[in-house]
Amino acid sequence: MLFENTIVGPIHSRRLGNSLGVNLLPLKHKYCSYDCIYCECGWNRESERAAMVYSTPDEIRMQLEQRLQELVEQGMPVDSLTFAGNGEPTLYPEFPAVVDIVCEMRDKYYPRAATTLLTNATQLRRPEIFNALKKLTNPCLKLDAGTDAMRRLINRNIDHSDEGNNGCTWEELIDGLVRFGHDGIIQTLLFEGEDDEGNKVSNIVDEQFLPYLELLKKICPNYVMLYSLDRATPAKRLRKLSVEELNLYAERIKKENIDVRVYG
Repeated sequence: MLFENTIVGPIHSRRLGNSLGVNLLPLKHKYCSYDCIYCECGWNRESERAAMVYSTPDEIRMQLEQRLQELVEQGMPVDSLTFAGNGEPTLYPEFPAVVDIVCEMRDKYYPRAATTLLTNATQLRRPEIFNALKKLTNPCLKLDAGTDAMRRLINRNIDHSDEGNNGCTWEELIDGLVRFGHDGIIQTLLFEGEDDEGNKVSNIVDEQFLPYLELLKKICPNYVMLYSLDRATPAKRLRKLSVEELNLYAERIKKENIDVRVYG
């Protein structure tokens, strides 16, 4: 499912409340440095032939302000202005400028609302992105695996950060998360199953969850979001965990003195 608008909603989010989405990426086109087997936007290859057309920061400002004015007039509550959409928001060419715009609009229309980013954290290696994220209320940084091998199976990542490539190595990812530290929220989707090639994929077995716990202890996040599958996935043989199962893993995280919140 791809977003066909730049400003989306607000929609009710199980994690964020009444959330107004800001989709910076091309409409009807997925653009991401990951190709997660659970991504609701589908596989990257399904969008490869679509035109890469971005809204300008000025266009985003105009559309966002118009929508916020409408919501204020309607008396509609907004709990979060949320960067999300058709892939990885931080790949937008002028991402830091739009962060400033969204913060400005929030302060003007909904000063009690949070500013949220859902990101795979691959761009934390870039100083301008790292610093832009520090301005947000809820920088939600993805970490789905305890090892590089499992990240490759789950996130199907582009793992090089050479010029012209938007990925990052495992070492760069962990370094960025550790440096961001307590200012960040770690978001982790727990599940198990098989990918389309028949590989067993699970981030809940001990050989994955135990190294994941060790990484959390190094990162020292503000808190951890644990959540389960909620929408159709491109890989079809994945099992959604129950709330009871999520809570069992949450308890293991809490034993390390790390705050955790569960969203089933």
